[in-house]
Amino acid sequence: MTPGDDRTRTLTIEREFAHPPERVWRALTQSELLAEWIMPNDFRAETGARFAMDAEWGRVEGEVLEVEPQRRLRYTWNGPELRSEVEWTLEPAAEGTRLTLEQTGFRPQDRQAYYGARAGWPRFLKALDALLERIG
Repeated sequence: MTPGDDRTRTLTIEREFAHPPERVWRALTQSELLAEWIMPNDFRAETGARFAMDAEWGRVEGEVLEVEPQRRLRYTWNGPELRSEVEWTLEPAAEGTRLTLEQTGFRPQDRQAYYGARAGWPRFLKALDALLERIG
């Protein structure tokens, strides 16, 4: 089964940030900024780059699949018992940036991971908003 398969679930979250796409992009792609709002990591925004992110609950490993600066970022998001993809889409909005997160590939047996992502991503996005305020 692959991400996007009709037997999988997708989590989609949209948020508007009162910050320009350039600033949001930096926070999504610069390792030191990612570490402040999501997890310590060795991320590089280069197609084909492999990375790891570490949290108390485990490690996420991934590979960058697509990079469209200030528009779109897509990578695999593979954690304990989960194989998925995360895609970020940035669109200019009247007040700043509309950011859409889509995580695909939750299989029926990934129920705990799906509900964990539903609870976790909003907390991460709140931390992202606080970071965006600080980095100016």
